[in-house]
Amino acid sequence: MQDRIASFRLSAWAQDLALALFITAMQVEGTLSRVAAEPGTVLRPLSDFGYLGYVLLIVSGAVLALRHRSPVTVLVVTALASVTYYGLDFPDGPGWLSLFVALFTLTAMGDGRRSLAIAGVAITVLAACWLVSAADIEPRAAMGWIFFRIGASIMSAALGESVRSRRVIAVRAVERAELAERTREEEARARVDAERLRIAREVHDTVAHAIAIINVQAGVTAHVLEKRPEQARETLRTIEKMSSQALREMRAILGVLRDVDEDRAPHPGLGQLDELTAKARDAGLDIDLEMTSPPTPPPSAVSSAAYRILQESITNVIRHVGPTRVQVALDYGIDTLEVRVTNEAGSSAATAAAAKDDHSGRGILGMRERCQLLGGELAAAALPSGGFEVKARLPMAPTGTAR
Repeated sequence: MQDRIASFRLSAWAQDLALALFITAMQVEGTLSRVAAEPGTVLRPLSDFGYLGYVLLIVSGAVLALRHRSPVTVLVVTALASVTYYGLDFPDGPGWLSLFVALFTLTAMGDGRRSLAIAGVAITVLAACWLVSAADIEPRAAMGWIFFRIGASIMSAALGESVRSRRVIAVRAVERAELAERTREEEARARVDAERLRIAREVHDTVAHAIAIINVQAGVTAHVLEKRPEQARETLRTIEKMSSQALREMRAILGVLRDVDEDRAPHPGLGQLDELTAKARDAGLDIDLEMTSPPTPPPSAVSSAAYRILQESITNVIRHVGPTRVQVALDYGIDTLEVRVTNEAGSSAATAAAAKDDHSGRGILGMRERCQLLGGELAAAALPSGGFEVKARLPMAPTGTAR
């Protein structure tokens, strides 16, 4: 039914033409009816000056067909027609209908300030001309129609401005809704990207650490398999333990993607530091751990980030340097936690590999991103003695200034 009604809807041009015909008929017929009803008050017949009265009424009504195309021109034509009509003392009647429609159209379609200024000037000029032309009107009570025309003109302009304001408010509301929708979509994409980056970091840290230790233990196993089978069995147990733990952590991380809560392990933190250093010692590192007593337990986000930084730093030592001495320090301050991992020099090739990882690898980049997510900072550089140091400063109250 709605489609059928819409199919009969007139175009804007057809609507304006229909309105112009209607207003023209109303002005002519209304004026003739008043002349017929009050023959004694007629000042000048419409047929004078070559039917000029009829021409003015018809022209002022017919020009409304162009009101949407040129509202200012339509207002000028209707205003001149009104001034001429009443200036020549043609009979009063509804000849002002077209003027009211023109004023309404101008302010409704205008830009606010400019259209109101034009309408104000037009109404002022019309009011002055109407009052001058009616200076000697009799009876004096007929002056009421002059003030009616002035008031109706002002009301027409005000009504048009009200329609324009409501339309502007509606358009701005739609724009705000669209902007809010775009903002929600951008925020959703940002959350997805952040979650993807977090999962990538977790997977990298888990897999890289486990594979590095498994690689070292596999090398030891291959070396002592025939001469010291008991030690080979011990390294195989370590490989089995590391691979099992890595698989559990991988399932916990990837469980987020499936939105499954069962068997989801908590994020590792500094509570597993002893286990981490024990695995590093099994991989051949000489770990020297120094840690001050924390004034308050660190937040879980800080604890997890510090653990991952230590894990990645130790993994880099295992992968690039091999068995060496490593100093790990955790210095708790009132509002910061400082993490330092320093290893002694290895081969020149290993040191170059570590420096390359600092510039192009994902490991140190991931550690730096973890620090920035909490509002901290990280520095990683080769030492003059040939070793390598990773230093991270994490705020105990994360501010989240990641870019």
